[in-house]
Amino acid sequence: MSMETTAWTQLRGVIDAQQGHRPFARDTLRRIGAFARPHRPRIVRFVALGVVTALLAVATPVLAGRVVDAIVSHGDRAVVVRLALLIAAIAVAEAALGILGRRLSATLGEGLILDLRTAVFDHVQRMPVAFFTRTRTGALVSRLNNDVIGAQRAFSTTLSGVVGNVVTLLLTLAVMLTLSWQITLLALALLPVFVLPARRMGARMARMQREAATLNAAMGTRMTERFSAPGATLVKLFGRPEEESAQFAARAGRVRDIGVRTATAQSVFLTALTLVSSLALALVYGLGGFLALRGSLEPGAVVSLSLLLTRLYAPLTALAGARVEVMSALVSFERVFEVLDLKPLIEEKPAAREVPDGPVAVEFDGVRFGYPAADKVSLASLEEVASLDTGGGAEVLHGVSFRAEPGRTVALVGSSGAGKSTVAALLPRLYDVDAGAVRVGGVDVRDLSAAALRATVGMVTQDGHLFHDSVRANLLLARPEASETDLWDALRRARLDALVRALPDGLDTVVGERGYRLSGGERQRMTIARLLLARQRVVILDEATAHLDNSSEAAVQEALTEALAGRTALVIAHRLSTVRTADLILVVEAGTIVERGTHDELLAAGGRYAELYRTQFAPRPQQAPAAPAPQEAMA
Repeated sequence: MSMETTAWTQLRGVIDAQQGHRPFARDTLRRIGAFARPHRPRIVRFVALGVVTALLAVATPVLAGRVVDAIVSHGDRAVVVRLALLIAAIAVAEAALGILGRRLSATLGEGLILDLRTAVFDHVQRMPVAFFTRTRTGALVSRLNNDVIGAQRAFSTTLSGVVGNVVTLLLTLAVMLTLSWQITLLALALLPVFVLPARRMGARMARMQREAATLNAAMGTRMTERFSAPGATLVKLFGRPEEESAQFAARAGRVRDIGVRTATAQSVFLTALTLVSSLALALVYGLGGFLALRGSLEPGAVVSLSLLLTRLYAPLTALAGARVEVMSALVSFERVFEVLDLKPLIEEKPAAREVPDGPVAVEFDGVRFGYPAADKVSLASLEEVASLDTGGGAEVLHGVSFRAEPGRTVALVGSSGAGKSTVAALLPRLYDVDAGAVRVGGVDVRDLSAAALRATVGMVTQDGHLFHDSVRANLLLARPEASETDLWDALRRARLDALVRALPDGLDTVVGERGYRLSGGERQRMTIARLLLARQRVVILDEATAHLDNSSEAAVQEALTEALAGRTALVIAHRLSTVRTADLILVVEAGTIVERGTHDELLAAGGRYAELYRTQFAPRPQQAPAAPAPQEAMA
């Protein structure tokens, strides 16, 4: 059996003994092995180095005993010098191997962190939008940081410790038995004191580790929410600083308490094991000294046995501690795998197609859709709730059908919550339909590659989201290869070039988290500039002028005129003034298209659209002046 196999067998034995052969442990170890497979050559070198180090650790006590025998028997001085030089050489070798082992450990551990983080990050990017609308950001970030680092300790620290200590333990026992089997057996009589507490402590430490991870994630989530620009603004406007501080202190206090409990439990455990080791050492000195005085044991053997005893109980103590480390690492691996086990609802087909060249039509054909239930897209631990709600799945779109001809504009209007934004979200495949089809250029979006769909369909949402980065970086997100000229051209067409030139660092000015250093209208025009830079053939405008004042709306409308020119467009708006020129207007109510036609046709029909129009544009009655106060009437 190879040393790598021995290490994993030891890990499995620890886990099975601790967990009572819980089914997840074997599957978790198998998956850990899959992550470790690309690092197998490095792991083999790491383990082999641990074996050599263990051999050198056992050699030193034996040589020290021979030095004592040579001195007691008045042997050759040259022998003593040679043995001393050999012990010194072994010490130098151990130091060099220790440095090399630390480098290998760091390389292995950091490599595993890279693999785990990349796997989780890539997997999370494939999750549907519904996942992000439910998940607490801080809890998710904690999986990428704290849990990944906790998991890598199984390789960088625990693996080498288990292998080296197992080898040291076996070699030490073998040498001790050859020197004095009586003393060795008596020393081993105290072995149950090591094993029994380890069985109990492992489970307790695992529970505390899981609780600590949950509490740290909750605290991190709260900080993430409160320290964002909108979160901080909300707290300043409506929050109570004293209560916020008290709630944070309570969470931080629970983290402190679990940390103290964990440290105390581990300290008591290891201190007790060290005490037992010291008692065993006293036993060796007492019994060994008695046997040496009686002439049945060499004095050097007593010294070797006492030194070897530290090599015996030190690995036992470390292995008992490794049990705790393995349990902690396993908890971290579990939490990482929990995220990786969430299946993305939207998958790209192996033979995904491209969008045909030329002008593109958009078609909705009998589309039915309901938002997925929580258990399909989320985890209770990421939402920080005891259990996921069972709601969701109810149909919100009922047989929606329409067609936007190439280069034409289709507008969706209707009451809030009617399903307009849901229709828009299905076109770039943020969600998949339950029935029917959404087609772009005659191809079902489920048959298109993600890259082709991104290159074809662009969207401007009402919040105008920007990253905490420079203007340049936010624009290049749409087209990384764009030149400086392209960037300024897009800004000019978005009516934003004068503003950017006036900024302190021009294109390299950082816009702040979510673009909060810009006004609402400026953020919207920045997202329109990004859309213009992407040169997509289909454009979705979801309430792009909502929440803007008249001057900002006018500037954004000018930019939108540039963005829509020659493109197939799907426009969602509450303000009917922005959609009067649309080629087709669809009135959506309760997930169904109840009217369709041009602005003039719908007004003439006198239906729901005409009602919405009258509500928005009917002249408001003049309010009568307020009656004077009694004091004023008397004056």
